Amino acid sequence: MSKLVECVPNFSEGRDPQKIAAIVGEIESVQGVQMLDQEMDKDHNRAVITFVGEPEPVLEAAYKAMVKATELIDMEKHQGEHPR
Repeated sequence: MSKLVECVPNFSEGRDPQKIAAIVGEIESVQGVQMLDQEMDKDHNRAVITFVGEPEPVLEAAYKAMVKATELIDMEKHQGEHPR
C-alpha cells in the first residue's frame, strides 16, 4: 500500500490570479500529484493551495511551488490584514 501525504501551503498572494496560476502550474507539472483545492483571500492577501500524492512527488511539487512563489512575490511590497 502506498503512502499519501497532503500539503497545504499558504502563499502571500491573494489578489493576483496569474501569480497563483503560475504557482499551481508548477505543482500540477509534477506527475503523481493531485490538486484538491485552491482559495484566494483578497483581504488577507493570501492563497491556500491543497494537493496530495506520495511523499516524493509532493515534496518536489512543494519545492517547485516555493521557488516560483519566491520569483513572483515581493514581501517588501506585500500588504494584507496580517501584521508584518
